[in-house]
Amino acid sequence: MKKDGQEQDRTLEHLLGLDGDIYVIDDQGHWVKFEVHRVAVDPERPHGIKYSLTLHDGNSNKRLIGFDNAHVVPQSKGPGGKSKPPCDHCHHHETVKRYKYENAAKLIEDFWKLVDQVLKEKK
Repeated sequence: MKKDGQEQDRTLEHLLGLDGDIYVIDDQGHWVKFEVHRVAVDPERPHGIKYSLTLHDGNSNKRLIGFDNAHVVPQSKGPGGKSKPPCDHCHHHETVKRYKYENAAKLIEDFWKLVDQVLKEKK
């Protein structure tokens, strides 16, 4: 179901409201961090936001997963690898994959789904 512009704006405002929030999410000390800022719309960030949503290990503080658009992701490996905007992507352990940003609500949903998956794998 497509969301109208007003609903999309509300979910974007919710995402922006999470900026700076850090939450311990289980008794093993895993924690999540949200960094979200408005930026000028450009080819790399056509949504007008710069974001980083991350899950960290409670003991080592190592990032386990992250959704962000801080840098462009190469399309192919090696020295001749090509990079093209946009730069939305997902880090999952040692891998980085492009992420198709649809809207703020979907980003938050996809982040929490992967958090749940990773935590279940660790148990």
